[in-house]
Amino acid sequence: MKRSTLAATLFITLLAQNPSLAQEVYFEKGLIANLPSRYGREAVYSDELAYRLYTGKLKTPVAGDSIGSNERGQAIVWQPIEADSTHRLRPRGGMGRGGAPAGPGVTPGATRGGLGAGGSYIYLTYNSSKAQPALLNIKGNSSVFVNGVQHTGDPYSMGYLYIPITLKKGLNEFYLRGVSAVASLIFPEKPVLLNTEDLTLPFVVLNHQTGVLQGALVVLNTIARPLTNLLIKTSFEGKQVSVAVPVIPALSSRKIPFSFDGSGVRAKGKYECTVTLLDKGKTLDEKKLTIEAVTASEQYNSTFTSAIDGSLQYYSVTPQSGTYTSKSALFLSVHGAGVEAINQARAYKPKDWGTLVAATNRRPRGFNWEDWGRLDALEVLGIAKERFKPDPQNVYLTGHSMGGHGTWFLGATYPDQWAAIAPCAGYPTMKGYGSADGLIPDSSSNPMEQLLLRSGNQSDVPKLATNYKAHGVYIFHGDDDRTVSVNYARQMRKQLGEFHPDLSYYEYPGGSHWFGDHSVDWKPLFDFFQWHHRLPDSSANTIDFSTASPGISASFRWATILQQTVPLEYSRMQLRRDRTAASINGTTQNIRLLKLDLKEFATGITVKIALDGGNVISYTTQSNNDSLVLLKENTQWAISQHPDARQKGPHRYGTFKDAFQHNMLFVYGTTGTAAENAWSREKAIFDAETWYYRGNGAVDIIADKDYSPEKYKDRGVILFGNKSTNSVWNILLNDCPIQVERNKITAGDKTWTGDQYGAYIVWPIRSTFVTSVAAITGSGVKGMQAASANQYFAGASGFPDFMIFDLDMLHSGAGALKMTGFYDHNWQIDEKNTSYSK
Repeated sequence: MKRSTLAATLFITLLAQNPSLAQEVYFEKGLIANLPSRYGREAVYSDELAYRLYTGKLKTPVAGDSIGSNERGQAIVWQPIEADSTHRLRPRGGMGRGGAPAGPGVTPGATRGGLGAGGSYIYLTYNSSKAQPALLNIKGNSSVFVNGVQHTGDPYSMGYLYIPITLKKGLNEFYLRGVSAVASLIFPEKPVLLNTEDLTLPFVVLNHQTGVLQGALVVLNTIARPLTNLLIKTSFEGKQVSVAVPVIPALSSRKIPFSFDGSGVRAKGKYECTVTLLDKGKTLDEKKLTIEAVTASEQYNSTFTSAIDGSLQYYSVTPQSGTYTSKSALFLSVHGAGVEAINQARAYKPKDWGTLVAATNRRPRGFNWEDWGRLDALEVLGIAKERFKPDPQNVYLTGHSMGGHGTWFLGATYPDQWAAIAPCAGYPTMKGYGSADGLIPDSSSNPMEQLLLRSGNQSDVPKLATNYKAHGVYIFHGDDDRTVSVNYARQMRKQLGEFHPDLSYYEYPGGSHWFGDHSVDWKPLFDFFQWHHRLPDSSANTIDFSTASPGISASFRWATILQQTVPLEYSRMQLRRDRTAASINGTTQNIRLLKLDLKEFATGITVKIALDGGNVISYTTQSNNDSLVLLKENTQWAISQHPDARQKGPHRYGTFKDAFQHNMLFVYGTTGTAAENAWSREKAIFDAETWYYRGNGAVDIIADKDYSPEKYKDRGVILFGNKSTNSVWNILLNDCPIQVERNKITAGDKTWTGDQYGAYIVWPIRSTFVTSVAAITGSGVKGMQAASANQYFAGASGFPDFMIFDLDMLHSGAGALKMTGFYDHNWQIDEKNTSYSK
């Protein structure tokens, strides 16, 4: 096939929502090949096309040419693909994607999409008459290589993702990972644009939420230099507000916060707000958007600044209809895949005895309520407790579909937070129901991959099922659910029925996945809630608590697991407190360091503690707020000291993902070769794009030369590059037992030489007690490219403290792992919990 038949066909479109985006070019023809790849909820991935691209073995696609063979020995051939009348590129034979999420605000039967997208790549080209900027918009792909540079995709076909790129003069090549997509290039009239297609907005709530409020929108920068010192000004109902704009890196986008003054609104309705982007008084772009005003009795949105990355997020509220009292309740509702939080809140009629708050999971699909979705739920829970001041004994958790999983997960992970939980149409674990990113692998014969999978143990909530004894459980599911089988509910009913004293279960006859608002707003469910109250800590004398990681969940009532014996294996404590006898007795599993809160014992009382059938420990309380730390060595417990904050503990327990919080900062290297520096910056942009798409995120991106621990104190750092290419390495990782430099990686007494090794490493930032640095690194450009995939953003994917791998992983999978493992409590390589290749 001649290349001209692959080139984009020109359509000039005036885009109604964004008049500054004046000309759009759709790709109408291309080639597709079903290349082997493996992306999912795990650290190991493979991608045959990327492997060939990185090793220089990828030939220019031609129709009919073979590009190898699949696992069945069949030839993989580039085949023509054409767009239909909607500009969607579809392969011949109709390779489709199934799935149908449902919930408030989701059309039944809507496609789920798929982040894995079947392993296909679509090849497209565009001949440009000159070097020029453009915006790339693709709907339906998981990622795309643009002239060899990787960018994120829009697997859910949301449509709001515009990627600033520079086209070179002549042939430009695009490899889209996906089986079907709509792809276009847009040539903007302005070099800097405001995009209002993906807004985060609060409501004005009359007599309740007025004054200066915050929203967020996207700035697109098609210029080859960063945008600095900009202002964003709003004009709303006669009130004007201006705020500074964070730095927008060259050829990138960023979702930025802005402020508007809602105090001029006097009545319910929708109002126009003008947003202007200014550079030294000059208007770069201006947009109008709509702000909604509601009464205090209606559902509404509120926004907040997230501690994870400093971005603006929102939650939704269904206000209490009755008078607030000291006994008022709080209901945290977690939504299903594809559901906006405001639609989740609107599915519930107001209750006269409590306020319902719906968190977002960072996005309608987000992280399955794990990882940063979990943190979002905790942030919103904390805000809601402070804002609405419910009775601490009347806090409840519920959710639907993916939010049903979120209810199972959060209910098991933080069992002492809730009086009762109610999963609706939910699945318990990502090992059985994988959704778009696929399943969490259940097992592996590879010892190194086994350690990777251990990193995801916190997701397997059936292993934590005894935690549900802390609260009531109401399971609600339609018996004709074709999306999330009712068998998941039956599985949990059977498991909990063997030990749980406070379980209620109901299958809705003929109920599909979503059968109306009563799929969640079910009166017997809320009656069940109203009958339940959380015991205060002073009355909870029995503890049965398990966790997979103290860094995620360490405490239950008056006991805290500070350190494990075996990192990220399941730990359990079963304790009984007798205040009359002044004793604590019980058993433990996989606990090295345990803290007991003794404030319920009077000052001067001698408390006797017997654990695991060992020696009795006597301790006399020193104050009315005393606590005791116990250390287990071999088989005996002994009184110890609280560990130094520089050791591992609940405040900073590791795994690679732990660095991606605390207002994290991306730092790319500039001290390497041109190719090394280019990869570092391009990878930072790729991760920022993915973080924005998956997590509604916004992150600062800086060069290594601009970093200092004092300027960016108490912020997590994501470092791109190695010791030779990123000067921040010697500031933050100089004492790490794993060192990566050009052509060499050393880990303890092991050394790997060559440029093909990649690694993911976490390490504590020594100048603080809570933050970490995550290094996305390699021993050369090939190794860095091997580390390019950002599967750590896949919800519930397991990443340990460190892993080293060969570029060949993209071709052969887990067989190319070189080392995986964990640090011990002193942040040294734990040889007992580290695996090496032979």
